[in-house]
Amino acid sequence: MQHKWLYILIATVAIVAGSVFYQLNQSDFTTLDGAKHKHSDYIGKFIIVNYFAEWCAPCLKEIPELSKLEQIKPDNTVLFAVSYDNLTDEKLAEIKQKYEMNFPLINAITTPFPFERPQYLPATYIISPDGTLKGKLFGEQTAENLLDVIGAAQASAG
Repeated sequence: MQHKWLYILIATVAIVAGSVFYQLNQSDFTTLDGAKHKHSDYIGKFIIVNYFAEWCAPCLKEIPELSKLEQIKPDNTVLFAVSYDNLTDEKLAEIKQKYEMNFPLINAITTPFPFERPQYLPATYIISPDGTLKGKLFGEQTAENLLDVIGAAQASAG
């Protein structure tokens, strides 16, 4: 009888451990560098998600501004870019190097962001620290403009 309870206890511990391990290894999206991310990792931060394509001239013109933003953004802000086209990691890495993108590129999205894929490029979305969509910006943006949008969102929340 004691062996039966021991087996049940071991099975229960194995199931719980497996479940915890599974949850820890899940991600909502991954970046080109192989890092796994969860939306919940960024609660309390602004998330800027920029959609671009290599064939989009305004997108390419915007890249230096996004690189500038990456250098001057507040600590409570993260920036990610997503290629509009379904590219291999190799091609995405080539583009990142070619255009000197110093910010993370998302290469796979498992759980969608709180907005739909844009129909126009470039498109930049601002997600507030509580996870809600705060801004949809279409067309070429500057680092200063994006900082202004975040500042306005902070002021309206505070």
